[in-house]
Amino acid sequence: MAVLVPALLLAGCAPGAPKGSDKATLDEAVSRAIGDPNTCVLIAERDSGRTVYRYNTATTCDREWPACDTAGSRKLKDLLERAVADGQARNLSCNTTPDGSRGVSWAAGPIAGAQGEKPLVYAAVMEGNRVFPGLMMADRLSRAWTRAGLSPEQP
Repeated sequence: MAVLVPALLLAGCAPGAPKGSDKATLDEAVSRAIGDPNTCVLIAERDSGRTVYRYNTATTCDREWPACDTAGSRKLKDLLERAVADGQARNLSCNTTPDGSRGVSWAAGPIAGAQGEKPLVYAAVMEGNRVFPGLMMADRLSRAWTRAGLSPEQP
């Protein structure tokens, strides 16, 4: 019981899904697009910065990886804050090990034509030995947003 209560409290703090979308459908679409144990995706309302969706655990999403566009490292929440602030797309990739056997990719930006009351932005990170480049992550996620009903079909 002592272990169950804190776990339930933490689970209750996790964001669900953007208004008008289904978390299970969104989880499935993200999983098919870029799902991996070292993947995290966050979606926030552009106006308020409030996180409305998280794919994967808080522990996975709180890891620091090389920033790729500047010296040092970052967490995904830092990239999400930049996307909220300026709405610009970012697609980055670099190595996480000196021998180049592992890498990290970052993707962030607006969710095109997001359905619902508020414009949405996302940030995603993926680390491992076979990660997609940041630009490919962004492309795959744009199709996931459509499959999950967040974005309209693109011509």
